[in-house]
Amino acid sequence: MTDPKLTAAIALHDRFTHGHMDRRAFMAELTRIAGCGAAATMLLSSVAAHAQAAPAMAADDPRIRGRDVDWEVAPGRRYRGYRASPAGAGASTPVVIVIHENRGLNEHTRDVARRLAVAGYVGLAPDFLSPAGGTPADEDRAREMIGQLDMPQTVADGVATIRMAKVVDSGPRKVGIVGFCWGGAMVNRLAVASGDALDAGVSFYGPAPDPAEAARVHAAMLVILAGLDARVNATGEPWIAALRAAGKGDGITYPDVNHAFHNDTSEARYNRDAAEAAWAATLAHFARHLGT
Repeated sequence: MTDPKLTAAIALHDRFTHGHMDRRAFMAELTRIAGCGAAATMLLSSVAAHAQAAPAMAADDPRIRGRDVDWEVAPGRRYRGYRASPAGAGASTPVVIVIHENRGLNEHTRDVARRLAVAGYVGLAPDFLSPAGGTPADEDRAREMIGQLDMPQTVADGVATIRMAKVVDSGPRKVGIVGFCWGGAMVNRLAVASGDALDAGVSFYGPAPDPAEAARVHAAMLVILAGLDARVNATGEPWIAALRAAGKGDGITYPDVNHAFHNDTSEARYNRDAAEAAWAATLAHFARHLGT
């Protein structure tokens, strides 16, 4: 049986992290839900993601080679990020760009890049806060900075990163993208904006564009939604329908799971069965459209 306090806390946390609620108001309401300050602290620990949690894939795993990288997205404008490659990667190994949540580039996102490397791809995780000095340690500040990004410029930076990945290390290579939450929304935006430079995309529970934009998509798309995520599904479901109608992609909704169910650093949100199924679907999609 679902714990009503936990359900309410997850909904409140979504308002805090995706809306305009300040931390003081958030903690006051969470304390009301929990019944006392100590219980609120425990609820928050369960609901929030912990970026420094033990990674699924160790940074020194001998199957991969991981390092910090930087590249130019426009004259005088550079991005930083993390790249994880299979130990035997060659010039034609496909690249999958991993787009972070609204907390910026953290260890969890790097971990996802390493998982892709073990699966046979070059995982490239850009820090979309690079122009603002990079992702800060304070997650509240990172979310604030994400909200202040110039979105047309950020999308242009993303398209430039896709085009760079296409030819890096003497390519050409096939390029895919996968993103979560804010990153899932960016996957949708970049699929619209990048033309035929992008080969495949997977969007995890990210708000979607106007369905009419599906006609501009060239990449093969897979949109993954969480059944309990009414906020995102309000735009995600019409987007899936439009992609299907345009012959550009498909979608999967996992029932009875919350937004961010794939993030294994959040105890309350993570759903192992759905996360593993969604990851298998992601790898199958990339294998079909990028190869390995």
